[in-house]
Amino acid sequence: MRVYVAGNIVVDETWSVNELPQKGASIHGKKISLDIGGKGANQAIVISRCGIDTQLIAATGNDKSGQWIREQILREPLNLFPGEALSSHSDTSIIFNSSDGDNAIITTTDAADALLLDTVLAHLAGATTGDVLLQQGNFSAEKTRALFVWAKARGLITVFNPSPVNPDFASLWPLVDIAVLNQLEADLLKPAGVKTLVITQGAAGAWLINHDQRQFCPALSLQPVDTTGAGDTFLAVMLASALLRGVEPDRLALQHASAAAAITVSRTGTVNAFPTQDELAALLKTGSE
Repeated sequence: MRVYVAGNIVVDETWSVNELPQKGASIHGKKISLDIGGKGANQAIVISRCGIDTQLIAATGNDKSGQWIREQILREPLNLFPGEALSSHSDTSIIFNSSDGDNAIITTTDAADALLLDTVLAHLAGATTGDVLLQQGNFSAEKTRALFVWAKARGLITVFNPSPVNPDFASLWPLVDIAVLNQLEADLLKPAGVKTLVITQGAAGAWLINHDQRQFCPALSLQPVDTTGAGDTFLAVMLASALLRGVEPDRLALQHASAAAAITVSRTGTVNAFPTQDELAALLKTGSE
């Protein structure tokens, strides 16, 4: 079983500010970290650290940032395709962390937009029935749809995290097996017909809706240091927990996910804040014996 993550990979610049900027405001800040980021890369890295064969299909540009990304990703237990740079700028995220642990993010999509559908499909050619295709909201609705149609026709499990949100994603639900959204995304996109639906409620926890059965899974209570990447950690560990046990996402998967997200928010940065392979191995054993 293999997980294919088709999405983006970026350079994350994290800045510390007292409060998130308002429209028209000029504020002081301090640059505190430089890291790999992007929802596609984040989720792929955490899934791979859980011990699952993971392929990340994401574009890097022909600039110094792209070279740096490709060097950094070699440290992770996954494969990045395409291995060569595209003729574009690498994507970048500017992350503002406020003193209360909240954040706001600005992300470019030049490289993600330059990644052609045919290129993605070429790197999916080895996928077989029972493998997983995971997408986020970094591609156009047309490209996202085409990839899910291809995956469903070949018996893959389709997983969708429609963030950044696009109203056109609302038409994709018949192609999705597992969906993870926050409450604002769920209100806008009104997911229906998805076999397994998870609606996150921030620090409160998440709703698991599976075959019309609903249960609420509370999050661990703690004071966050930096919430960047917490949602990606949650999704990745929830999915990995279920796949490793050969079940649909269940309450234990969400408990594992919540514990992993708690580790991420206790640290500063993106990849640097994610749980390590050893931490995830120990965490995923809890409740499974």
